[in-house]
Amino acid sequence: PDIGYLHRGMEKMAEGLTYIQYLPTVDRIDYLAGCFYSELFCRTVEKALGVNLSEKVRIIRVTLLELNRISSHLLWLGAFLMDLGAISPFFYAMREREMILRYFEKLTGQRMMYNYFVFGGVRKDIDYIEDIEEIIKILPSKLKDYENIITNNPIFLKRTKNKGIIEPKIAINNSITGVNLRASGINYDLRCDDYLYKDLEFNPVVIDEKDSWSRYKARILEIKESIKIIEQGLDILKKNINLEQNLINPLTLKLPEGEYYSEIEAPRGLASIYIKSTGEDKPYRLKWRTGSYYAVNLLRRLLIGEYLNDAIAIAGSLDIILPEVDK
Repeated sequence: PDIGYLHRGMEKMAEGLTYIQYLPTVDRIDYLAGCFYSELFCRTVEKALGVNLSEKVRIIRVTLLELNRISSHLLWLGAFLMDLGAISPFFYAMREREMILRYFEKLTGQRMMYNYFVFGGVRKDIDYIEDIEEIIKILPSKLKDYENIITNNPIFLKRTKNKGIIEPKIAINNSITGVNLRASGINYDLRCDDYLYKDLEFNPVVIDEKDSWSRYKARILEIKESIKIIEQGLDILKKNINLEQNLINPLTLKLPEGEYYSEIEAPRGLASIYIKSTGEDKPYRLKWRTGSYYAVNLLRRLLIGEYLNDAIAIAGSLDIILPEVDK
């Protein structure tokens, strides 16, 4: 794999746009998990200006982030199985993902590029909570269906077990993060130290098998943990707390001179942003770090010694999305 052929200039483009002009574009860095990059950009600006989020805004963001994580994992699952020749699971996963997309469309007006998070808060109060309750009520039984069809399927096991082994040392030396790292037995989940997730209980999913099958299983288990987080968020949101926001005026927004950095646990691994400001209303330099960039580079090493027909299964198990690779 050669990187660079899909480059869209997302980082260079930031130098010519004000912060509010750039904000609607960041969802496109990973169009399957746009909320994470909106949150990442917003939190960096908020941190630079010393703006704290209200409790309700924090819970709204966490709830939508985890819904977005589930929808991303569902698309990965369907596409991964279809790459291996199993057509039915693709339609099943898309069926459940569609419930989440419809909810996002009702809330934000968009099915993919949500642009819902803003500097200091959200565009409007969260609504249609009953839709989220319906989603997390249905999902657990559907996950059981997936596992009955897939997890111990002999063909699936033959295509994924002991294939694409990522040893912990190799994962660390190649900057692998997220599910791909935890499926190699390393317990590192950035959410454990993320202020958005404080007081919310969940268990990072860690599996020791290190192969393509373990990366599948880890994502199934992570969807279950996301459901637990959403349930806790809904318990708070249903208390009808007033929406208090510390919104930042985007027309006068300038970051103080300096360098700023933030990171988040995105569906494809650790995502981070670096901004260098000269005190103007637009970044002097901006750099994104994405999980897919490192995963696609690992393929050069990971495919050595493997059979050609296993390459698609190994590559698919890493959950690479190319817009994240070429920013």
